[in-house]
Amino acid sequence: MATDTTASSYWLNWRVLLCALILLAPLVIAAILIWRYEGKRREREEATTGTLLFQDEAWTTTTCLKRINPRWLLAFRVFSFAAMLSVLISNVVRDGGGIFYFYTQWTFTLVTLYFGYASLLSIYGCCIYNKEAGGSTESYTSIHDAEQGTYRPPITRDEAGTMPKSPIAHSEAPVRETANFWVYVFQVLFQTCAGAVVLTDIVFWAIIFPFTSGYKLSFLDVCMHSLNAVFLLGDTCLNSLRFPLFRISYFILWSCIFVAYQWIIHAFKNLWWPYQFLDLSSPYAPLWYLGVTVMHIPCFAVFALVIKMKSSLLQRHNS
Repeated sequence: MATDTTASSYWLNWRVLLCALILLAPLVIAAILIWRYEGKRREREEATTGTLLFQDEAWTTTTCLKRINPRWLLAFRVFSFAAMLSVLISNVVRDGGGIFYFYTQWTFTLVTLYFGYASLLSIYGCCIYNKEAGGSTESYTSIHDAEQGTYRPPITRDEAGTMPKSPIAHSEAPVRETANFWVYVFQVLFQTCAGAVVLTDIVFWAIIFPFTSGYKLSFLDVCMHSLNAVFLLGDTCLNSLRFPLFRISYFILWSCIFVAYQWIIHAFKNLWWPYQFLDLSSPYAPLWYLGVTVMHIPCFAVFALVIKMKSSLLQRHNS
């Protein structure tokens, strides 16, 4: 018979204390990383190291193809948002609101919101692109224009103040705006989704599905545990977003919020656990919690590696 999760004996034992410490340690590290690298500290370091995030990186594309119009990225994001929203609505209609009891639906919803937000930024970017470039790909500044002999690197606002005030210089080197708060939120959302989708799909396909007897896999289940990664990988290959490693902190916070949500629910209501490795009554619970916590590092590293490989290919293509 299942253990009563509302009983005080369920929570007042060494296993729960150890699991709590396992969760608390990465939370403290995440908080330190965010305090150290975000906000004004981040702005100062980016300004001194030349790694500023620019506004247009939220909607421009970086591929090995020449003269990619940002409308293509917009089309991909709108399609991804529509497809994921349709799958999510279908899941709610079929199984009800109880689906949000699972980390999978949390992550799927987060990725859906990401593509919705990305679509809005791309629409805004396309409006700016049409206004500044007149809708012509010939006047669209791209890193690939260097091959055509017409490339002039954009300059920042600070650099613009030191440049000679010549109409030719202004036409060749338009000022790029540094990213505002909402673009940084977008980057954080992207990196949180990146780690969460890998963790979700690996846990499902490598642990839950193979070792759950009698599990009937439906088409909707396949979509819920694959489309998020497929669409996000596609967006990663097309977008210009960077991937600062310290933002694994937000991925850790996302997972810890889900675990805290589960603990609070089970403390007040006797329910089954959505994932067996979350059950604190097992003597192996600390090992499960430690294992899943450590898994966050390689899961986050997958997308970091993809972006590193993309940058390497771009450098080779343009050299």
